[in-house]
Amino acid sequence: MSLKQVEVVRPFAKFPPSVWEDEFLSYDELEDQSGVEKVVGGLKEEVRKEILRSMQVPAQHTDLIRLVDAIQRLGIAYYFEDEISQVLKPVYDSYGDNWNGGATAVWFRLMRQHGIYVSCGIFNNFKDKEGAFKEPLEDDILGLLELYEAAYLMVPEEVISDDALAFTRNCLDNILKDPLVSQDHAISTHIQESLLQPLHKRVPRLEAIRYISFYQQQASRNESLLKLAMLGFNLLQSLHKKEPSEIYKWWKSYDVPTNLPYARDRMVECYFWSLCVYHEPKYSQSRMYLAKTLAMLTLLDDTYDAYGTYEELEIFTEAVQRWSISCLDDLPEMKLIYQMLLSMYEHMEEILADMGKAHHLNYIKEVMMEHIKSYLKEAKWANERYIPTMEEHKEVTVISSGYKHTLVSAFAAMGDVITDETFKWALTMPPIVKSCCVLCRIMDDIVTHKEEQERMHVASGIECYMKEYDVSEEHVYDMFSEKVEEAWKEMNQESMICKGVELPIIMRVINLARAMDVLYKNKDHYTHVGPELINHIKSLMVDSIL
Repeated sequence: MSLKQVEVVRPFAKFPPSVWEDEFLSYDELEDQSGVEKVVGGLKEEVRKEILRSMQVPAQHTDLIRLVDAIQRLGIAYYFEDEISQVLKPVYDSYGDNWNGGATAVWFRLMRQHGIYVSCGIFNNFKDKEGAFKEPLEDDILGLLELYEAAYLMVPEEVISDDALAFTRNCLDNILKDPLVSQDHAISTHIQESLLQPLHKRVPRLEAIRYISFYQQQASRNESLLKLAMLGFNLLQSLHKKEPSEIYKWWKSYDVPTNLPYARDRMVECYFWSLCVYHEPKYSQSRMYLAKTLAMLTLLDDTYDAYGTYEELEIFTEAVQRWSISCLDDLPEMKLIYQMLLSMYEHMEEILADMGKAHHLNYIKEVMMEHIKSYLKEAKWANERYIPTMEEHKEVTVISSGYKHTLVSAFAAMGDVITDETFKWALTMPPIVKSCCVLCRIMDDIVTHKEEQERMHVASGIECYMKEYDVSEEHVYDMFSEKVEEAWKEMNQESMICKGVELPIIMRVINLARAMDVLYKNKDHYTHVGPELINHIKSLMVDSIL
């Protein structure tokens, strides 16, 4: 009897529809921006000269550190990548771990962010003779915030950084209770936002919006820098409006909501996700490809989790391994997804061929096929109602989380910084990549497992751990949350000791983790798109800064 003759019972999830309709389908080309670009060019040159001038005067190195920090937080570091790299390494070479300027916590954070392993012993500068952290001065709330943000660059077993974080968090909580502070809207909001999500976990483009608003209220602001940040944001946003319209037309050409009604229609959210990973203009092709990849991963995830029977999924998985248009005739279901996969990879191959890097697609196919196999393994467990051990679960689901596949795909078309060795490195699942994948898997499990268990779905890490160790759900939540923080520490450490891995590659890993902190913190914002995510998307892709 054929599959079509059997009444098939499918584990439908009934996902909410897209909240956007066709809002991003069209793009209105802006008027001539040459005048704005000319002003931006002048401001860039002005800031560039200030950076290089301060570099030559040791007495101004503290001001230089603060200038570089402001440039990064205002979201315009991509204008000054060469200058920043020319500044930070020489500054470290001059002082080593014995920085004797001001803004110590900012210096520590910037060095570690840029892969320079400075000692956390510098935090002893914030302690008194008895070894306790000094109570902050009433007028140095920003200094306390700087120490708080720096502590998040901690690595495993760095006790002084843990202590600094606990101390500063407690102080900031108490400061918020002060009626005088609550009357200062700018600083109280700044503290609240930092406690809710520290700078190190924040998506750079979202931080730019937040920090521009805060910076323009500071008496010490650099007017040229502020103007450049605002004009630069709007200029780049015009590209971030154009790109989703191109992707959305691709999505609409397959009429996904009608043809695949069981799957999540999240094309706009996928573009936002890719924008979290890289916002710089030079990564436009990579960003659009990654958005398509994330959309395809969503369709595949929902097909394996919430539609296909195990027999159908076996056939589909085999077809992916064979990778041929001739396989379409053998597919009882999922023909459209297979066509979309082939077409998407064919288009990227053309882009890579123009760059002389067509063979890079082979690495991406390899990780994609590994990912698909992990989906099938999970489908087998779900079909057999098997609850794996934690070790079995981890081995498969760190791959099925999709973040290894996502990272490798993110390297496509990034330029000369990506080599064959980059792909080979990522495919071996080095510690920084593994930590990011573990973080993704755990954060996803925490917020999705209850809803998933309402239908036929593979057991999540929560269920596996509860069964194997006979502990409460609350206990697992707490333990998994600790594992997320451990993963951040491990990524911090690896970002500074990865040999031969350039910073743009490391930052893709860090930014993928940051995207998770937006999309899967406290709830599944990706599946259940609400006001918080809608506001983020509109702020980056719709609303200009005035």
